[in-house]
Amino acid sequence: MIKRRSLRTIGSLLVIGAFIAGGLAVWLWAHSNASWRAHQDRAYVAGINLYYAVQNGTVPAENVQIRALSPEDQIQAANGAFRQISHAPHAARVTIVLISADSANSQTGAPLTMAILSPDLIYKLAEIPNRANQTAAEKAGEVFRLVASYCTDPVVLAQMGSAPWFEIDGASVLNCDAAPADHRMWAVLLAALSMGAILTVILNLSAEFSQFAEQLRSRRRIGGPASYELPGPQELQEIVAAVNSFLEDERQQLSSRAAVLSGVSHDLGTPATRLRLRTALIPDSELRQKLEADIDSMTGIIESVLTYTRAEMNVEAPRKLSLGSLIDSIVADYQDIGKDVTFREGSDIVVQGARSVFTSRQGRSLFAPDRDVTVMGRPISLERAVTNLIENALKYGRRATVALEADAQAATIVIEDEGSESSAADMEALMAPFQRGTNTATIDGYGLGLTIVAAIAKLHGGSLSFKDTPVGLSACLVIDRG
Repeated sequence: MIKRRSLRTIGSLLVIGAFIAGGLAVWLWAHSNASWRAHQDRAYVAGINLYYAVQNGTVPAENVQIRALSPEDQIQAANGAFRQISHAPHAARVTIVLISADSANSQTGAPLTMAILSPDLIYKLAEIPNRANQTAAEKAGEVFRLVASYCTDPVVLAQMGSAPWFEIDGASVLNCDAAPADHRMWAVLLAALSMGAILTVILNLSAEFSQFAEQLRSRRRIGGPASYELPGPQELQEIVAAVNSFLEDERQQLSSRAAVLSGVSHDLGTPATRLRLRTALIPDSELRQKLEADIDSMTGIIESVLTYTRAEMNVEAPRKLSLGSLIDSIVADYQDIGKDVTFREGSDIVVQGARSVFTSRQGRSLFAPDRDVTVMGRPISLERAVTNLIENALKYGRRATVALEADAQAATIVIEDEGSESSAADMEALMAPFQRGTNTATIDGYGLGLTIVAAIAKLHGGSLSFKDTPVGLSACLVIDRG
């Protein structure tokens, strides 16, 4: 047998895994940010050195080279046709940057004009920070920082004042190959995958508990197994084992109760038969009738208790059946013996639809009342429940009317009587075992009829309730359609 991990172990592993994945994602993100900042800082320093080199006529830094343009390219650059020079990228996008000379050198200094040719984009010069007392060299450094922030291979042309144009070869700091590897997407992907894995484990664990709860909740309604074997963590296995033990104890108790009642019923059969024979010899007819009624009452109580216990034991296997056909056959049996029982056609079945993405209103569907209503149920138990309700309606009223209503979730069998003096509150109280009304002297019964119906309704995931009507009382037996 495979040993299941406990929730404590799984939770500890998830916390450790989340900590490791989160730490790695943060490190990748921080490392990439630091690498890009260092790359941009190198470009910033290279831009400052370039400006001073151009202004003073000195040699720029090693990572930046200055090359004179050919006479043909010089003419094109002087005319502003930067896309026509020989080194221009195909369909180049031109960004013009003008860097004014420092105010202290305005008499001797000259502005620096830069034309940046990129195959991909026009640089957003508005992103270049303008600080107070910012020097021209610092402005050139910020331009280089901006260009280095994008992975592209630009061609940079520059002109100091009215001097000839020249090309700046800064591939070692500006081109895409000089940019560091960006691991931030990997950090995001790692965080997303770790979060997805953790959520998957948590949702699977929750689903295992929910699945067992649903199976246990619908065990009696759909005829669940005698015991359960479900995958899951150690805690769930312990719960399943405890539930299996409880179900076994409950099953044994019900079996013992049924065996005792069955034995009592069998053992009472012989003395009851003798009593009937001896009662028949009593010459006093009034006394004889009273004794026979007592004997019938005694045996009837035992049979009612046995019926209730069998309903609790859930011995009948559920199957798919037509509820309309079952009720129609029960009503027909009563009509054959002259009982005033009718089957009334129900109203249209309204099924509420879901909201559409194009409208917030819910749609509706109508089904005809003669539509076959199928349920997953136990036909013998349902027949007993409907029969008990019809018998009550005939006992306490003059006639019984049966109707069937249904929607997508449940089916409701409605039995209405006429002339009943009992109220809905009175009938609700009579659903307890051995509870009878005030007219017990004139109406036969043992106080278990409604108790059996309520047990059968609960067995089918439904309920039994009563409503007052203008002419009598209405009993509603709700059944989950399964």
